[in-house]
Amino acid sequence: MEVTLAGRAGFCFGVKRAIEMAERTTNSGQAYSFGPLIHNKQVVEKLEQQGLRAVDDLSGCQGKVIIRSHGVAPKVYDKGKELNLEIVDATCPFVQKAQRLAMKCQEEGRQVIVVGDKSHPEVQGIIGWTGNKGLIVENPAEAEKLPVLGPVAVLAQTTQPEANFRAVVDVLRRHNPDLIEYNTICSATAERQEAALELAKKVEVMVVVGGKNSANTRKLAVLCSNAGARTYQVETADDLEPGWFVGVKHAGLTAGASTPDWIIEEVFTKMSELNAPQTNELKADADLDFTDMASWEKSLQDVQRGKIVTGTVVSISADEALVDIGGKSEGIIPLRELAVKTPNHPSEVLAVGDQISAMVIRTENEEGSPILSKRRADQAAAVDDIEEAFKTGKELSAEVVQVVKGGLLVDIGMRGFVPASQIQRGYVEDLQQFVGQTLRLRVIDFDAAKNKVILSQKVILAEEAKQAREALWETLAEGQIVKGIVRRLTNFGAFIDIGGLDGLLHISDMAYSRIKHPSDVVKEGDELNVVILKLDRDQQKVALGLKQIKPDPWEAAVDKYPAGAIVTGTVARIAPFGAFVSLEDGIDGLVHISQLSDRRIAKPEDVVQVGQQVEVKVIECKPLEKRLSLSMKEAKAEQENNEVEGLIGQQDADLGATIGDTLKH
Repeated sequence: MEVTLAGRAGFCFGVKRAIEMAERTTNSGQAYSFGPLIHNKQVVEKLEQQGLRAVDDLSGCQGKVIIRSHGVAPKVYDKGKELNLEIVDATCPFVQKAQRLAMKCQEEGRQVIVVGDKSHPEVQGIIGWTGNKGLIVENPAEAEKLPVLGPVAVLAQTTQPEANFRAVVDVLRRHNPDLIEYNTICSATAERQEAALELAKKVEVMVVVGGKNSANTRKLAVLCSNAGARTYQVETADDLEPGWFVGVKHAGLTAGASTPDWIIEEVFTKMSELNAPQTNELKADADLDFTDMASWEKSLQDVQRGKIVTGTVVSISADEALVDIGGKSEGIIPLRELAVKTPNHPSEVLAVGDQISAMVIRTENEEGSPILSKRRADQAAAVDDIEEAFKTGKELSAEVVQVVKGGLLVDIGMRGFVPASQIQRGYVEDLQQFVGQTLRLRVIDFDAAKNKVILSQKVILAEEAKQAREALWETLAEGQIVKGIVRRLTNFGAFIDIGGLDGLLHISDMAYSRIKHPSDVVKEGDELNVVILKLDRDQQKVALGLKQIKPDPWEAAVDKYPAGAIVTGTVARIAPFGAFVSLEDGIDGLVHISQLSDRRIAKPEDVVQVGQQVEVKVIECKPLEKRLSLSMKEAKAEQENNEVEGLIGQQDADLGATIGDTLKH
C-alpha cells in the first residue's frame, strides 16, 4: 500500500507560535491558559505537564495567563487587568486581524456577520469585539433567513472552507447591496484544504489526523469525503482500524492545523504496519525526503524526539547554530534553545568547531532539518548533580539571569528559581540589582519530573550568621564598649548590629535628656560606639547603652549651677504645677508655678511656652537626687534690683560731677 502525505499538513503558523509562547512562559514557572491553548488533547496534556493549566475563569489565577490561539473577547483582557494578571497574548495573528476588522466595522455602523461555527471559541471571541452585536451564519440556508440589514460587513472564521464563505456572501449581497466582505480565511488553512482535496481525489482511503473538537480537522474530513475518498478522522495512531485498509493500494494522510509532527509520524508508521509494511512508501509534497519506510525508520532510530545526540558546530548565524550530527541534514539550534539565559547572539555560547551535546526536540522542520536544544541537553546532564546537591546540602554557585514574579531565575545547568524571600536574610525590595550576580545557593526543593528546582541563598547566610553569633558570644562582656551599625528603629529604641548579633539600644539609654523618638538621636545606617549593659545568653539578648559612654552631667552640676546663679535655659515641657527648663543635655530644672511670676497666675501657659528661652535663678541644686529648683520670679527681681542699683550709681556719679564743677567755679 502506498501512503502519501498531503503537501500541507499539521501545525500552522498560528498554532506553532502559540505553543512556542506557551513553552517560553512555562519555563519561568506555572502559568494558565484561558481555555485549551489549541484543539488538540495530546498537545494540551503535554503542556499541562510542563506547567500550563487550562481554566475557564480567571478569578482563581495568579501570575501569567496565556490567551489561546483562538482569541477571546475584550472582557477577558479587562478581567485580567482587574486581577493584576500578566497577559501573554498567543492569539493567532489572522484571528487578531478578524477581531480588529469586526470592531472597526461595528464602530462604523455596519452590521457585522461572521461566517463560521456558532459554538467555536474563535467565532465567539470575534463577536465579543463587536460588543456582542454581531451575527453568526453557518451556511447559505441560514443567510437566506436573515432580514434586510442595511450596511453589512461579512467576515469569515479563519478555518472556513472558501466555497461556503463565497456562497454565504452571495446570498447576503442579494438582500443587502451595501455589503463589504473581508475574506479572513487563513491562507495556511486554504492551502491545507486545497492540498487535502487534491490528494483525496487520487486515493482510495483518506486518514485525517486531529483533535475531535478541532473545527479545521472536521472540515478537512468533510472535504475529503466529498471528493469521493473513504475518509476516517483519528486523534492518534491508536484510533486506526486494520479493516479500513484491506485491499487498499493507495492511501492518503493529512492533518489539521493543531496536529504536531510526532502524532503524524506515529499515524504513518501504524498505517504502514497494518498492511504490507515492506512495500509502503511515503510520498509527501511537504518535503519529507524518505522514499521508503525502511530508510525512514532507520533515520528515526538515529534522530528521535527526546534523544541526546552529539555533533560539531559547523555554522553560526544571527539567530541559530548548525550542528553536524551525522544525518542527512545538519541539526538546527534556535537562539532560545542555546542556554537558560537566551543570548543576544549564538557566538556568546558556541564557536564553530565546538563538540557539543544537544537534545532532539523535533525530528525535522519544513526543510527536513532536526531541531535541537543545547539548553535541554545541559539540563538533562545537570539533573544528577542537582539531585545529589539536594540530598547532601552541597553549596552551588549560579548566575542570576532574569527577574520573574516573586523571585529570580538562575542558571544551574537548568532553570532554577530563587524566591525573593530566600535571597538574603532581610527583606529585598529591588530584585533587579541581582541580575548578572553569582549567588551562593542550596537546593531546598527538587522535582526532576517537573523540572522544578527551588534554591536558597538565605539558608547559607543564616547558618553563617548563626556561627558568627555563637563565636561572638564568647567575646562579649558587660561593660564592654563595641562598635555597631543602626539596622532598624522602633518607637521604643534601635536595634544595633554589633558584628552579627543585634542588640537593643532602648530609648531611655540613648540620652540623659528625655527624647520623643529614637530618630531624634540616631538614624538607620549610623555607625556608633555603644556599651554592653546586660547580656542574656539564654534568651540571646543584648542590652546596649549610648548615654552611658558620656559623663553624667549631674556630676558637675553643683559647680556649674550653684545656688544663686542666674542662667539661661529653654522651656522643655509644662506641667500643671510648673515648667521644666532644660539647661543642657540631661539637666532639667523645675520652675514651680509660684516662681514663674511675681503676680498670681492660673496656669504656667499664662507666662511661658515650650521652646521659649528664659532666664532663671538657681534656688537649690541636689545632684544626688538629680533635682534642680529654679525661679524666674527671683531672676527677674534680681535683674530689676541690679538695674536700679546701676541707675542710682549713675545718678550719684552724675551728682558728684556736678558738685565738682560748681566748686571749681
